[in-house]
Amino acid sequence: MAEQTQPAGNAAVVDSGRIPTVVVDDVHVIYRIHKGATGGHSPVAALKRIASRTNAPNVREVHAVKGVSFTAYQGEAIGLIGSNGSGKSTLLRAVAGLLPPARGTVYTKGQPSLLGVNAALLNDLSGERNVVLGCLAMGMQPEEVKRLAPEIIEFSGINERGDFASLPMRTYSSGMGARLRFAIAAAKKHDVLLIDEALATGDHKFRARSEQRVRELRASAGTVFLVSHSLTSIRDTCERTIWLEGGVLKMDGPTAEVCAAYESHK
Repeated sequence: MAEQTQPAGNAAVVDSGRIPTVVVDDVHVIYRIHKGATGGHSPVAALKRIASRTNAPNVREVHAVKGVSFTAYQGEAIGLIGSNGSGKSTLLRAVAGLLPPARGTVYTKGQPSLLGVNAALLNDLSGERNVVLGCLAMGMQPEEVKRLAPEIIEFSGINERGDFASLPMRTYSSGMGARLRFAIAAAKKHDVLLIDEALATGDHKFRARSEQRVRELRASAGTVFLVSHSLTSIRDTCERTIWLEGGVLKMDGPTAEVCAAYESHK
């Protein structure tokens, strides 16, 4: 039976028979959005706000993730689903250590690697050069990079319609860039790999290769999180799924059950 929403403040439950890689314990993430210049920006007004501990009048707080708790284990592939603005990408960024929780704690094994369609590559450099720099940035040795670079380019499929690997990335479509980012990140074994929509950018052949690579990463004792609006990708790749809605953990359990509940809710 799928595990339903845990009340805020409950600690994440850990299965002592398995090795945890990520523990998210009652995590809240709050954004502070500055709405633009308004009155009250003088030093005197700022000092009064500091003394009274009040926010500036043009700052709005958005409670993006609200008391989420779960534990992920070695060898799991976990889907994250929910409507737009439900907190999926925000939660991934918190797990990656890029967004500090306002409350609660995230514990991880090693440094999680976040792969998103906006992951930084250098647009003025060629695809080949970005492969080399990306692999070196992940800690690979130069000899290993030289050996793997042709495989990464082939996996990405960017050369299927010509020699795009030698061209600057600014000449790539958004899908080509996303496929190359995934190919680079997936070339290394990760304790925790966080994928944000990257599998939705390719054709059927690329998605099949990507899903197989995710299975290989799981088999090597890694943990994979996949954010996607494609329930087909979630079903094909993940055996467990977490459903977020309005920043709240709505359901956590077997993918078939969670996706069915999500579809009936829409």
